[in-house]
Amino acid sequence: MNLQTLNLQNFAQGDAAQRQAFVSSLGNAFESIGFAAIEGHGFTNAERDALQEVIQAFFHQSKEDKMRSHLASAKGQRGYTPFGVEHAKGESRPDLKEFYQWGPMNAAERGLAPNILVPHVASLDATVKSAYEKLEMVGQNLMRAIALHLNLSEDFFDAHLNQGHSIFRAIHYPGQESPVVEGIRAAAHEDINLITLLMGASAEGLELLNKDDQWVPIHVTSEVLVINVGDMLQRLTNNLLRSTTHRVVNPPAEKCHLPRFSMPFFVHPAEDMPLNCLDFCVNEENPKAYDDMTAGAYLHERLVEIGLA
Repeated sequence: MNLQTLNLQNFAQGDAAQRQAFVSSLGNAFESIGFAAIEGHGFTNAERDALQEVIQAFFHQSKEDKMRSHLASAKGQRGYTPFGVEHAKGESRPDLKEFYQWGPMNAAERGLAPNILVPHVASLDATVKSAYEKLEMVGQNLMRAIALHLNLSEDFFDAHLNQGHSIFRAIHYPGQESPVVEGIRAAAHEDINLITLLMGASAEGLELLNKDDQWVPIHVTSEVLVINVGDMLQRLTNNLLRSTTHRVVNPPAEKCHLPRFSMPFFVHPAEDMPLNCLDFCVNEENPKAYDDMTAGAYLHERLVEIGLA
């Protein structure tokens, strides 16, 4: 599947007609398949390459050195999480990955769990900080477009995002000596958050489940960000915007020895944001599908389900 590609600058810097066209196209993509791609996001090739370089440098360390950045009490929300810990909701077999997570760059100032810095990997902390702040701005612009698509005020999500708990996750799927029978690196799942921004992965493997229950590989260029709806936004809109099931499969047998690196940015609101279904998304044809709940309570529920809490 070739995802629809939208230019974010048409919304951020465009005239009224360009902004409306962006809002409509994004809304239609999120209502139909829950995925799209954006260009004009502000990342240069050099910046993406530098980010890939420092992320790979971290994961190429010895297990002992990586464990220096592990904090068990962080429940996977900060620092390093070893291979084989996280699993998809409803799965018992762990995903074939290890990962590192950073929260807001001002987390400590806000009384949140502080980020675990990695000074022994040159330039890692500074490079991630720069990428996090850019992705945070991209996410805020996209949520403003989504608010307009829902006929809400453009700043509807701003206050919740200004105090949000967005996460930058660096993922490493190690190469395999022989292909795994099931051929799955990350089992079928939906993202927990409002929306996800995915920096181009180092290898193929991402697939989504279409309306005909068929797994379809996603084809995009390395220059775009892949964006998708998460469960929090699906819940808020009572299934109007779709949180599409997706997975990561192994490459062909001749490439299974190669590792895969991926860098998603999960846009999370403040924990006290209500995820109660918006009134105008509930009617006789689409009755209320979810109980009232805050973002924080929902996040904790899902972390338990995937083995991190």
